[in-house]
Order: sequence, then C-alpha cells, then structure tokens
Amino acid sequence: MPDIQALVNEFVNKLKKRKIEGSQATARHTAELLRSVISQQRIPYTNQAGALISAINAVGEQLIAANPVELAVGNIIRRVLHIIREEDLSLTTAAIGDLNISVGSDDDDEDGKDDHPVLSAAAVAAAARNTLRPPSLQNLLEDVPDATAVPHTSSSGGDSEGKSKSADKSSRSRKLKHDVIEAVNELIQDIATCHEQIAEQAVEHIHQNEVILTLGRSRTVMEFLCAAKEKKRSFRVFVAEGAPRYQGHVLAKELVARDLQTTVITDSAVFAMISRVNMVIVGAHAIMANGGVIAPVGLNMVALAAQRHAVPFVVVAGSHKLCPLYPHNPEVLLNELKSPSDLLDFGEFSDCLDFGSGNGEPLLHVVNPAFDYVPPNLVSLFITDTGGHNPSYMYKLIAEYYSADDLVIQRKSAADI
Repeated sequence: MPDIQALVNEFVNKLKKRKIEGSQATARHTAELLRSVISQQRIPYTNQAGALISAINAVGEQLIAANPVELAVGNIIRRVLHIIREEDLSLTTAAIGDLNISVGSDDDDEDGKDDHPVLSAAAVAAAARNTLRPPSLQNLLEDVPDATAVPHTSSSGGDSEGKSKSADKSSRSRKLKHDVIEAVNELIQDIATCHEQIAEQAVEHIHQNEVILTLGRSRTVMEFLCAAKEKKRSFRVFVAEGAPRYQGHVLAKELVARDLQTTVITDSAVFAMISRVNMVIVGAHAIMANGGVIAPVGLNMVALAAQRHAVPFVVVAGSHKLCPLYPHNPEVLLNELKSPSDLLDFGEFSDCLDFGSGNGEPLLHVVNPAFDYVPPNLVSLFITDTGGHNPSYMYKLIAEYYSADDLVIQRKSAADI
C-alpha cells in the first residue's frame, strides 16, 4: 500500500510549484487523495465518523495552505467532510430503526415496558444530534440502565452478546468506510463528467443565428458551444484573446477545428463589439456563496459592458467550483500575481532598473493579476451540471453540498496556518 504521507507531500509540492493548476485538475486530484486517506485510515469502534473527519482535516490543512488560490481544493475537502457526516447519519438512522427503539407513553402498560427497552424522546433526539461527538450513539445505547435491559440467563449468554456487539461495531466501521468511499467515487465521476452534463443543456440556451461572446479559454465553454453546434445550431462566436496569456487564441483554433464560425477580437474591443452580441458565455475559477464569480482577468470588464448593453451574462461551471465561502472571508485569497514576463521581456525589464540609486530598485513595476472578481449583480444565469440557476439561488444550492460545521472547522484551520 502506498504511504499516505508521501502522497500528501507529493501533491502539496505540486500545488506549491503550480504543476497542477485549474479547478477540475486540482479537484480531481484532491478527491483521489482523500479517497486513499479514507481507505487506509484505521478508525476506532466509537466515534468512527469523528476519526475520519479528523484525518481529512489534518490532510486538508496542508493542501489548502499549499495554494490558497485553488479554491477547488478546499471545496472538495469540505464536500468529503459533508459526505462523511451524511453517511454516518444514514447509518445511525438505520441502526435506530433496526434496534426498534420505541418512545414510552403514559398509555403503555407495565408488561409492555418490561418486554421492550425504552428510551425517552429526549434521549433519542440527543443521540441523533451527537452522532459525531462523544458520547456516541452506540455508547448511549450500551449505557441503557439494567432495568430496561433484557435479563441474561447465563454467563455464556453474556459473553455471546458481548461478542455480537463487538462484531456489530466492526461491521458498522467497515460499512461506514465503504459507503464513504463509494460516495467519493461518485464525486470523482461527477468531476470528470461535469463538462458533458453542462454541454447537454446548450441547445436550451443557444438559438439559431445568435452571436456569442467569450473571453480566454475554458474547456467548459468550448464543450458547451460545440454541443450546440452538434445539435445543428448555426451561430457565430466572438473570442476576446485574453491578454496577456492569449488563451483566446487557443480556444479560437479549437472552435474552428469543430467548424464553428469564430472571430478573434482584442480585449479592448469588447465594449465596441458588445452591441452586436446576443449572449456572453464564460467559464469561472470559482463561484462564491453570494453568487459572485472569481474568473480569469478581464471578465469584469466584459460583465460591465454586457450590463451596459443589456446582454445576458452567463457563467458555466461544474458543481466542484461552488465555494461555500464569501469573498470577504479572511482565508479567501481572491488573486495571485503571474510572472512579469507575460507583459515584458526580461531584457526590457532590466533596462528599467535604476542602478544609480545604489540598491537597484526598479522604477517600473509590473502587476500581472490572474483573476477578476465579478459581483453577482452582473451575472444573469449560472449553468452547472445540476441545471440553470439564478445568482440569488446559489447559496441554497451550495447548502446542499456542504455542512455548516465543516465551514467553521476549515475557517479555524486556515487561520492557524
């Protein structure tokens, strides 16, 4: 079996050195690593979900600190924590049903009370609320007073019952790990197929003879546009080149290879051309809890131009990009600076140094941010692998994927790093 810490260190180094970039790649690698952590984690008989959560948090702190800009890493960590809680709750609910715990009432006769172990409604509710915190539900059930327990006929019967309880604990432990791993496998599959699921909705949003504008390169956008083309939609695409990395040139070549009519424009020409456009379709780096978007640099300018001319601004993104944090959260790093060489040649940059000052400080500074922030009021529609959603609905959608307790844990972890 591979050494988990070695795998964690290897992934951390790749994140730090930017050898793995992009939301989908980082999300998939994170989910696969956490699956390995879960499969090799030895968990105790009691508070099993808590042990898994502690293990995931320990690894998650290292991954988030390695590259805080890749918000998809934190998203997947929180998703896995939510999966553990949900699977443990499901098993606990099933265990309560199997044990046939009934709530006593004043109408019950004494014989009925003697025949069946009875827990109060308050005890059952407390057990459900504290399934992830000691004392566990199993401990609660084992601590039922002797007066409510079925009498033992012999010591050998007691030993048999003890062995049965131990076997039940071991079985539940294996069941929890199995169910969590299966759910993580489904998550990995969803990440891998999100482009196809989003592309299936293209024909509902792109109509005949429309003009679509996008900026830079997004695989999700490319698959979305090509899916509409395959459905016999005839339309034209304007691609803003996305300086200074010019990823729009790459996208334009890919669209032309798929027989799509494509026009490349400069970023500064967006406002001049936006009046001819029917819809703006762009990708995203992350979608925040308030419906704001962290996107490639230049997209805020496009969004403002679209709003000025009443052009719908549509964001396509997989559900792994849904971030449960807000832009104002202190642990959210919205941007990072890329190399100045994207803008200036190193030879040109060295000519701008002031060697006469003695310390060689440059007179010219180059700022090359990677991302923009687009506020929710500039977004018309989000299209995810679960369908189309208004910006005001995003916080409800995000609540389905994350637990409030996990947000607090990760917030504290990020503050301690």
